[in-house]
Amino acid sequence: MNFSKLKESTLRKKTNKLTLRLDESRMISQKEIQSVGIVTLDQISSKIDIQSQVESVLGLRNTKMYSFKKFNKLDQASYKHFTEKDVNWKGHFTQQNFVSFLEQPFDLLIGYFNEKNLYLELAVFHSKATFKVGFSNVNSNLYDIEFVEQIEHIEAYILELKKYLQILKKLKN
Repeated sequence: MNFSKLKESTLRKKTNKLTLRLDESRMISQKEIQSVGIVTLDQISSKIDIQSQVESVLGLRNTKMYSFKKFNKLDQASYKHFTEKDVNWKGHFTQQNFVSFLEQPFDLLIGYFNEKNLYLELAVFHSKATFKVGFSNVNSNLYDIEFVEQIEHIEAYILELKKYLQILKKLKN
């Protein structure tokens, strides 16, 4: 077994334990949404302009986005991406720009990925966002609301999200 697989296995066990404890201490904010954070895969964000869709449909301007990208020695470091090398063995992020993104108290965090990804799940878990939404087939312990939708149907996903946020009075009509 190589070190990256061992690291992933260790992080997966740690994440599973932490998310089980998360349900007991979760508090949902009643605050209206003013700021949005988005975490996604680089493959998705390179095909779909998620940030502008969220801004136009929800009518918000304060959105920030980070994407997970597989580590490649040839790629330059980016302030819009993080890699598996930016996570230490304890499950803490080491890239300072990404740490400050996670520590921002967003009113809404959107986990826009529909397949299990340890590093994106860790990012959602460590985020200080007060309300978290995502896809239902990822990890049900991470999110306050989950949606079932095709990843390519961004507009349908955001419209459904908008309906629920209006019902919860977290977004004005």
